[in-house]
Amino acid sequence: MRILVVEDEPTLAAQLVEGVNAAGYVTDRAGNGVDAHFMGDTEPYDAVVLDLGLPQMDGITVLRKWRAAGRTMPVLILTARDSWHEKVAGIDAGADDYLTKPFHMEELLARLRALIRRAGGHAGAELVCGPLTLDTRSSRARVSGQALSLTSHEYRVLAYLMHHRGEIVSRSELIQHIYAQDFDRDSNTIEVFVGRLRKKLPPDLIETVRGLGYRLACWS
Repeated sequence: MRILVVEDEPTLAAQLVEGVNAAGYVTDRAGNGVDAHFMGDTEPYDAVVLDLGLPQMDGITVLRKWRAAGRTMPVLILTARDSWHEKVAGIDAGADDYLTKPFHMEELLARLRALIRRAGGHAGAELVCGPLTLDTRSSRARVSGQALSLTSHEYRVLAYLMHHRGEIVSRSELIQHIYAQDFDRDSNTIEVFVGRLRKKLPPDLIETVRGLGYRLACWS
């Protein structure tokens, strides 16, 4: 899952990127409103962490422009302490949730997980597909109760498929959601990761839909 972090304060931005990456996501970062607007308007993010006090273009304007253009990714806004008017303006502009500075990274990650789950129509923190379970809180996957040993990229592929289980996911979609913007992307590596996952999962759990992509086929 791919997250856009929009924060102009360098130390906080670095902490946000480190924390989000450590939770199993891949992140892009923007340090001003103009870059944030462009990136959110042209890249497919699963969620955005958006500070409102940005140079060049404020966060409220960025958010309004995204929503006016039909961009529907979940947005978590960061507001200053006691700035209730910012919270109201942010929600009215189309934000899905807010967090007041200073905050604990664990709370930010919990809110991000909830936003991503709700966007995919999932209620609980644990995603289930037949014997396969994925705990979004711990970034751990199990098959019939047995823990899976996954690389970071294998986990990202599996997590995206789990969030979209039953749907056909193309290779290009996977590439867009498991790599950061500046990463050297290679579509052939997706086949490698899927092949490795198939060796660790029950047979036929990941289906290949010829000419279209992959689908996680779940059964009771």
